[in-house]
Amino acid sequence: MAEERIGLHSLKPPRGARRPRKRVGRGQGSGFGKTAGRGQKGAGARSGNRRKAGHEGGQNPLHMRMRKLRGPYKKQSMPFEPFRTRTQPVNLSDLNRFEDGAEVTPDTLRAGGLATRKRIPVKILGRGELERKSLSVTAHAFSAAAREKIEAAGGTCTVVELKLRSSGKEVEA
Repeated sequence: MAEERIGLHSLKPPRGARRPRKRVGRGQGSGFGKTAGRGQKGAGARSGNRRKAGHEGGQNPLHMRMRKLRGPYKKQSMPFEPFRTRTQPVNLSDLNRFEDGAEVTPDTLRAGGLATRKRIPVKILGRGELERKSLSVTAHAFSAAAREKIEAAGGTCTVVELKLRSSGKEVEA
């Protein structure tokens, strides 16, 4: 018996996956004769009838019920992304890569590969355990649990404001 080779030439859909086309209008005995499954009269019975996508039969359609946000820069407030965060999280367990007594800033976090996105605020979150002692952590925001754990380990938390550049001037955010 020759070994069968598998390739593009031998691919077939599984049995039962492909069904024959429904042949409508082929006599009353077929179950789809006469009106061919279209019912009696009306727009749906005529040729060329195509319902528009999103048609809701007279009810105000979804795309018209949504609020209008015009302009090229409004996408960030679209209702389709309700949970977009505006900070980049760093967990306490990630701070264990620094030495005891080290000074942790957004720049050192970026150098360590933790908070890599520029001009996006860094928030320290309380997930994990902090094994380092007396870290002085500087970030744009702290969760209550993170602040409590850092200070319990003898460290300090300093909140710094994010500076955004707008038309050449420094602006506090």
